[in-house]
Amino acid sequence: MFPAGTGPSANPAGERHERRIRSFQPRRSRVTANQRDALLRLWPKWGVEIDGDRRIDLDELFAPLPPGSPVVLEIGFGMGEATVRMAAADPGTGVLAADVHTPGQGNLLLSAEREGLSNVRVANGDAIILLREMLDPGSLAGIRVFFPDPWPKKRHHKRRIIQPEFVELAASRLAPGGLLHCATDWEPYAEQMLRVLTDCPALENTRPDGGFTPRPDFRPMTRFEQQGLAKGHVVRDLIFRRVP
Repeated sequence: MFPAGTGPSANPAGERHERRIRSFQPRRSRVTANQRDALLRLWPKWGVEIDGDRRIDLDELFAPLPPGSPVVLEIGFGMGEATVRMAAADPGTGVLAADVHTPGQGNLLLSAEREGLSNVRVANGDAIILLREMLDPGSLAGIRVFFPDPWPKKRHHKRRIIQPEFVELAASRLAPGGLLHCATDWEPYAEQMLRVLTDCPALENTRPDGGFTPRPDFRPMTRFEQQGLAKGHVVRDLIFRRVP
């Protein structure tokens, strides 16, 4: 789709890692001219291929932020609306945003450039490989999983990303006190998330009552969320903290 070295790869990890049930489907839908231009110009500077072949030096990746600046991983960002707004509100925190949706990648790069942001990097590929192979234990200040695919059919529940194995891996990459923040508008999935997160001994619920968290002011409401609310969906936030 793009000349070598100028845009995201279709399958950056290739077949070098084990096959498993995926929680996502790569989406190579139509890219607008502006999105394509942003990918061609900005991917070599701000793009990260999730190839699983190296450990990422986060200080180097997020230069010119000061060494040791906090970094948050966002898994699945859609078109990047909330990502840009949260990055703009917290310019001292690096945001590593991972997705496989090419138009969304281009849109996020374009929006970050327009807003003059220097703290956003876009990762292309499987977030599980990114966490397991490319990020050091305790290296993240936060992980965000907003509105992942709920896979509503029972036979597809195994594809949901919030599973015990994923949560254990995610918790291991958080620094003590780091936050795992999930949100969904699918009530059965919200209940599963709460059970799985509560069962992880490395995490504690930031809610004293052990329940869901009201939407925090720092998580912007997106058009997707507004559409869900208009349909009568109930949005649930869950914020868990990595214990020492």
